[in-house]
Formats: sequence, C-alpha cells, structure tokens
Amino acid sequence: MTTATTPPPIRLKSFERARDAWPLDPEVIHLNHGSFGAVPAAVVAHQDALRRRADLSPVEWFPRIAERVHEAREHTAPFVGARPADAVFVPNASAAATVVYNSLVLSVGDEILVTDHGYGAVTMGAERLARRFGAMVRVVRLPLLADDDEVVQRFDDAISPATRLIVVDQITSATARRFPTHRIAELATARGVRTLVDGAHAPGLVPDAAAVAGGDWWFGNMHKWPCAPRGSAMLVTTATDRQDLWPLIDSWGAPEPYPARFDTQGTIDATTYLSTPASIGFIEEEIGWETAREAISTMADHGARLIADALQPYTDAEALAPLPTPVASMRLIRLPDALGRSREQADDLRMQLIDAVGVETAFTSFEGAGYFRLSAHLYTEASDFEAFVERCVPEILRRAGIRSASPVHLA
Repeated sequence: MTTATTPPPIRLKSFERARDAWPLDPEVIHLNHGSFGAVPAAVVAHQDALRRRADLSPVEWFPRIAERVHEAREHTAPFVGARPADAVFVPNASAAATVVYNSLVLSVGDEILVTDHGYGAVTMGAERLARRFGAMVRVVRLPLLADDDEVVQRFDDAISPATRLIVVDQITSATARRFPTHRIAELATARGVRTLVDGAHAPGLVPDAAAVAGGDWWFGNMHKWPCAPRGSAMLVTTATDRQDLWPLIDSWGAPEPYPARFDTQGTIDATTYLSTPASIGFIEEEIGWETAREAISTMADHGARLIADALQPYTDAEALAPLPTPVASMRLIRLPDALGRSREQADDLRMQLIDAVGVETAFTSFEGAGYFRLSAHLYTEASDFEAFVERCVPEILRRAGIRSASPVHLA
C-alpha cells in the first residue's frame, strides 16, 4: 500500500535506503529492534578488524586492553551525558544492575520498591538481593496510562520507613513508555531512599540519558538503539560510595579505583566496548541523532496506526495504547483478548510467528492483557508494517480463535 501519507524509506548520507546499511536477512521482516538491536555492516567490519588484530597478536592485545577500553569510555560517556570518570562499560543492563546489587548491604525487614513495568531480570536481581539479607521486595503498581504526576504520587505513597532502594525504568521494556525518574529520585532522596534507574532503552532515544535520569546509579544498553555490538552497556554513578562497585570478574584491574578497575576483565571480548564509539559515530555522521529520532518516530507512528487499524475490530480496548509518555521508537498495540495474557504466552507467540511467517516481533503482557510492542529503527520501512498486516494479523487472529474474520489485505 502506498499513499501520500506513507513515509518513504529513510535515507542516509551514504545510502539511498538506510536498510542497505544493515546486514539483515532480507527474507525476514524485522520489527523488534528493541530486544537485541542490530549492528550496521560498517560497525561489524570495524569489530571484525579488532578481533583479527587480537587474534594476530594476543600478547600485544590483552596487556593493553585497559588503555583501549579507557579510550572507548572517554568517547562513549559524553553520548549519555556523563563524565568518563563516572562511567564504566559492562556487558549489558542486567550486569549493571547486578554490579550495583552486589555493592549493597541491607538489614532484615528493609524493603526494595520495584514497579509492575520493570524488566524481569532486573527485578529478579532485586529479589535475590533481598533474600540475602532477609529484606523484602514490594511492587508499586502503576496504571498503564498513568501520567507523570500520578506515577510520582504512587511512589510517594509507597515509600515507607523501611524503604531503602527504588528500582525504576527510564523507558519501560514491557510497556514502551517513559517514567519521570528524575522526579522520583528527588522524592526518594528527600525521604532518605536511594534510586537505581534502569535506562536500558534510553541511550540514543533520550539525549544525555544518564544526566537527565537522576538517581544514585543509572545504566543503559549501547547495543540497543545506538546499534553497538551486543554486549555493550554503560553504568554511570556519582555516588560517594561508588568505590564499593566492582566488576563481575575479579581481574588485574582490581587494585585500581572506580572506574579504572572495570577497564580490565580478564580475556572477555572487549571489542564490543571498543566498537561502541564507531556505532554512535556512524549514525551521527550518516543522519545525525536528532534527525534519526524524528525519522524513527514518524515511521513508528505510521506503522502503529496501520497495525492498530487492522487489529481494532478484534479487541474491545483501544488498539493503539494512548500512552501519556511515549518514546520515539516504540509503540504498544493491543492484541485480541485471548492472546498474551502472561509473559510466557507473549514470548511463545513471538517465536510462533517468526517460525510461521518470518516476522521478528515482540509481544508483551501487562495486567493480563497482551500487546504487540512495535519497535522501529532507521532501517524500518513502511513495507515492513504492511507485511505484518498481511502475514501476521491473520496468524494472530487464528491463534486467538477468531476463525470468521475475513482475510486481511491492503489495497
């Protein structure tokens, strides 16, 4: 389907179609950048060259790895609005949360506040921390359509004399919305509570993400929207006790203070970190980050409306969730009522559809309802959404037990 309002493929400085800059399988429709990202071919080549260099002379490579990671940190930290002296590389967001949890000491009866929008692995880490000390985790329930004032008020109501830590998302994975973390952190500080901000999706989508997040600690994935190789994330803190933070691997950097002790972690493949400045620079040079966010948002809006229109007849709720604080790249679309009622069902549906029709998707569950979480990037094109409607919607309806529906076609 082509109309006057259909956005054309996004163009880059060196590519007529941005899609040509990514080595993605052309037989697969890619509508789930948010889960694992996608690396531009130029960055893949850059990382491959670094790996070849390491393999050609490992005794030259590994003793100097701290210098190279330090240099990459110097270039990457400003992208998230941080000083290099406050930032370290970690393999992913969950690793960053684990580093922070490992530094904390709680008492019996203390509590950690999380939300019902939180990322499962990060919440599970909080639960493990609580078990170590006989503390407890309490869930702050936030309605999907709660505005910022209501979100802050619910945290204000939830904080108790036992509260020691708040864990809250800057951008939620399951529900594709933004939370007012800076206001929550200010409230927490005033009540003597510390805040860990999960900014896994924020780098690239939120300018100066770490700087605007607030909180005692912030972390974000560089392998999502900045398109770095997988296994690259940053942890940022200015907390006075940051010398209690240690990398997950004890290595020869252990005698160094934070952040230098994180620059050496045995024989891990640090080319993920070293390639991160190249991925940030690729998008900046090819289109510019501000323009990229605008272009992705326009494309996501178009696709969300197209898919929501196709699914609206089969749900009693508003198909396109009217989130009060949306983000540039992700949209939330309601599924027919029989689907995605739990996280397990949603994850299973994702794998069913890639196997059945060759479309990479993300389905999520919130408060017993299933959603398609659309996530776009520069390589996403309007034809991808049309393919979703034509390939996936009939399969979704079939799996929902809607057998009388007419086939979905685009004129």
